[in-house]
Amino acid sequence: MDYTQFLYMHEELALLAVIIVMFIYDLVVCTDRKSGKPCLNTAVPVVLMTILTIVNAVPCSQPAEAFGGMYLYTPMMTVMKTTLNIGTLIVFLMAHSYLRRDENAVKQGEFYILTLSTLLGMYFMISAGHFLMFFIGLELASVPMTALVAYDKWRSTSAEAGAKYILVALFSSALLLYGVSMIYGTTGTLYFDDIAAKLDGSMLNVIGLVFFFTGMGFKISLVPFHLWTADVYEGSPTVVTGFLSVISKGAAGFVLLTTLVKVFSPMVGEWQEILFWIIIVSITLANLFALRQNNLKRFMAFSAISQAGYLVLGVIAGTAQGMTSLVFYLVVYLAANLGAFAVINTVEQNSGKIGIKDYNGLYQTNPKLSFLMTLCLFSLAGIPPFAGFFSKFFVFMAAFNAGFHLLVFIALVNTIISLYYYLLIVKAMYITPNEQPIAAFRSDNYTRVALALCTVGVLLLGIAGCVYGAIDSLSYGLDVFLPATACAAGM
Repeated sequence: MDYTQFLYMHEELALLAVIIVMFIYDLVVCTDRKSGKPCLNTAVPVVLMTILTIVNAVPCSQPAEAFGGMYLYTPMMTVMKTTLNIGTLIVFLMAHSYLRRDENAVKQGEFYILTLSTLLGMYFMISAGHFLMFFIGLELASVPMTALVAYDKWRSTSAEAGAKYILVALFSSALLLYGVSMIYGTTGTLYFDDIAAKLDGSMLNVIGLVFFFTGMGFKISLVPFHLWTADVYEGSPTVVTGFLSVISKGAAGFVLLTTLVKVFSPMVGEWQEILFWIIIVSITLANLFALRQNNLKRFMAFSAISQAGYLVLGVIAGTAQGMTSLVFYLVVYLAANLGAFAVINTVEQNSGKIGIKDYNGLYQTNPKLSFLMTLCLFSLAGIPPFAGFFSKFFVFMAAFNAGFHLLVFIALVNTIISLYYYLLIVKAMYITPNEQPIAAFRSDNYTRVALALCTVGVLLLGIAGCVYGAIDSLSYGLDVFLPATACAAGM
């Protein structure tokens, strides 16, 4: 065996090194020897994630493969992994106020290790060139995520959310595996490139595609595979909800696109037909259900389902432009959604309130948080000149250029509905009177840094054309074949 092939996996190895360092640190250093109590050190995981993000930020110049094609690399994968790293870093910053509570301080190490393990699974999914590695990455991302969802086991809602998530995860994984088995039965291989060459569009192939997409639909929480989303989002700790709504969803969306392009390109008509109706139903129903929510986390759950529909607009095109718009949408969505969750989390930790009505008159006592929340909501709604407007414009343009004119029109109409329910929160903070608004408080420094990063993203990503251009230069679509060339790590 040529062990130098592991050098192609330098991003995964670097993340694994971070996990090991965090494990040793938590085991040896994280306890105050004088009092015997666990001590909070958010700086360590934040510094490690910052170093990891910077070291792996520059992609290799050429595509590569290792281990007989089980592991694939393209420069775009580095862009995606870096995006996930930045999101995880922001989640770590947000989590400081949550983890410093007495009931969480003793298990803060578990939070970081579980989160990083989930991230490692996403890494493997992104770089998989074989369905076995794909499934390993899928389960590695799902199982630790279950523990994170049930992190507040002393709360019945969190334990219930964990139970629902693991059941849904197992069911969706089983459906996906069943679909893969059908593909294997007709092609005799699990390698992505070989499958693409042997698919003939038979009924068994179509059924396999449907089952595969069903499994991925659960991960992305598209309608009608979304029934778990609101309950899990509400029951999970807010920082975990933020991670689940952005990092997990973003990785699954990108993996769906690359798999459809690499594996199911001979069946492009079939999967575009499926995506067409799924996008319409996801955006429309999620927007309608969001109008009826009183709990802010359930509200953000249906917002995330709707955003997933917009995200998949980049997938349906199957073009290089579609990939560019999808990744750019993820970057912008990360900044806006995590910014909103950072505000929700800091309000919850300082007041214990999570209802939309609780935000009535918030501007009177916490004007800065209200302003930042407004910026993030405007970006999620797609209001110019914020970055969300440009991200939606690019996914609309990718789908329109691919010939899906009716789909784009329906998505535009739904944008108006989403604008209405996002403005309901803005109205609550600035207009709706409240004699006893949430008391003024001061956010911790880590939360401030997280909010600052998200605000910069919301304000600057839309006008920083170099970001979209850099992503576009690395994108590929249905018309591109991945060459198996060597790329030395770090070069």
